[in-house]
Amino acid sequence: MTGTTGWNARDIPDRSGRTAVVTGANSGIGYVTARELARAGAQVVLACRSAERGSAAVDRIRDEVPGAAVEFAALDLGDLASVRGFAEGWTGRPLDLLVNNAGVMALPYSRTADGFETQFGVNHLGHFALTGLLLPSLLEAPAPRVVAVSSALHALANIDIADLNSERRYRRWTAYARAKTANLLFVHELSRRAAASGPLAVAAHPGYAATPLHARGARMEGRAALERVFETGNRLLAQPAEDGALPTLYAATARHVRPDDFYGPRLLMWRGAPSRSWRASWTVNDAAGERLWAASEQLTGVVYEGLKD
Repeated sequence: MTGTTGWNARDIPDRSGRTAVVTGANSGIGYVTARELARAGAQVVLACRSAERGSAAVDRIRDEVPGAAVEFAALDLGDLASVRGFAEGWTGRPLDLLVNNAGVMALPYSRTADGFETQFGVNHLGHFALTGLLLPSLLEAPAPRVVAVSSALHALANIDIADLNSERRYRRWTAYARAKTANLLFVHELSRRAAASGPLAVAAHPGYAATPLHARGARMEGRAALERVFETGNRLLAQPAEDGALPTLYAATARHVRPDDFYGPRLLMWRGAPSRSWRASWTVNDAAGERLWAASEQLTGVVYEGLKD
């Protein structure tokens, strides 16, 4: 990893004998997260939408980390049938760590295969369903963790429980912020429900990290000038994905992590070694967490079994 002062990937405890799933692990911070978990000895499944990119990422990790125990599995978080298929394929194996990393950012308005606004559907509902369906496997592990990758940009907007799918009005950055707020409310409510008998649920954000995520919306619309702006920002202002992944890796492996913690870069939530991060007050609102949970169960049809809240 690069020269970040403080905690870094060399501090990851030995993960031998543990199994991890990282969604969206074919590029960016998801790829770095999967690679470093494998370097620490974990068996890592790269859960990705594209078989071509996911398989290529597996090959790259094996080149960078000889002997790495990594594999690709197909997962499209914008299609609940795919989410259920992934979970059914996992049945019978304990799962030590689930990193809900995959996401989309500031896309033009679109809908998932199930009719949800894409940012809310992929960033929140897909991961909500995945976690619930994998919960029995998580509960079979001795010390399971769930890590949700949110964003500092959650501070731009609270969820609108009456318009979760942005049907009244769609603003792409507001929709993104609401989806990232939903990630934090999910962790908050899961932590409450899992306090007695469930996985340790925590969140992280990468600060401003150089990943392909920022320019994707502009590329989809053919806005070449805006795409170049994002790419220039990545080169000049962002920290490398190697460093952007550190808060996720800390949340996933560090010994002193507490339920509902939120980790990000130390320096202005922008860059630097991981530390506990500021979060908007609405992301720790019990009533909002309960309402979002109930709505998510209704929309996905996934009910969490086995938790004693």
